[in-house]
Amino acid sequence: MPPVTAVDALADDDLQLALYVCYELHYRGFAGVDPAWEWDPALLSFRARLEDAFLDRLHQEIAPSTPDCAAVERALVDLVAGADGPSLSTFMLESGTLDAMREFCIHRSAYQLKEADPHTFAIPRLWGEAKATMVEIQTDEYGSGRPGEMHAELFAVTMRALGLDATYGAYIDRLRAETLATVNLATLFGLHRRWRGALVGHLAVFEMTSVEPMGRYSRALARMGLGPEARRFYDVHVDADVHHGTIALEQMVRGLVAGEPHLGPDVLFGAAAVLSVERRFAQHLVGAWSANRSSLVPPAGIGGRADFACCA
Repeated sequence: MPPVTAVDALADDDLQLALYVCYELHYRGFAGVDPAWEWDPALLSFRARLEDAFLDRLHQEIAPSTPDCAAVERALVDLVAGADGPSLSTFMLESGTLDAMREFCIHRSAYQLKEADPHTFAIPRLWGEAKATMVEIQTDEYGSGRPGEMHAELFAVTMRALGLDATYGAYIDRLRAETLATVNLATLFGLHRRWRGALVGHLAVFEMTSVEPMGRYSRALARMGLGPEARRFYDVHVDADVHHGTIALEQMVRGLVAGEPHLGPDVLFGAAAVLSVERRFAQHLVGAWSANRSSLVPPAGIGGRADFACCA
């Protein structure tokens, strides 16, 4: 492997794919791969080099912030309000094609088919109001104990309605760095206790920015002729995330920072980081579609990608 510093960690397909593969060992693993690799010291050392490059690149993009405890919530609201870049949901609603929607769902499948899992890693590392609030949010994400209502399962329904393969990991060989980085970011924060504050900021942004885009995606699917079941994944988020956005800010973030004020800057870093990678993701997709080309790696793709088979 060339020196990690020789590549742009936010844009390099191989680096983000390698990091995704390392992380997947903590989820469902890969067919034919010994589960013992999950904690192999050499692999963890290699993964740490990739993570350092990823974090260093994010810090280059994000200005440090050191607000006092009382200012974190306001700073988080301001970050979300000031987010820029193209709106994927608006593009999809106004001019997206059925093929573009299929590509979008292929991209999102890397996260949505394991929705909530990266954030769940943080639960044992929190306590008090922050922990209780995250558990409430995660319970809803997992369908309140009803398997068919889990958001990951609802997304699989949407994929099948679009004629896509909803098998876990089916499209990893088609995804570029901009997509993989959006998933890797949540897992990086989730796996490291040191970054629990950043994961809280990450989840807060997810919940605070969900309602309007999810409504647009649902309306876009309706415009394309998809029925209520295909749109249910998005409609459920519209209903749930009005409440989730409020408690994520006023209970989860506030509770964490009240108990651990030194984590305030990490909360804002995590929030700024997810906005940054999502902006790059949106720019990649809209740029490709505006140029009348696919946003995916061609099926022949980068050598070796097709060899990875996730366990289902």
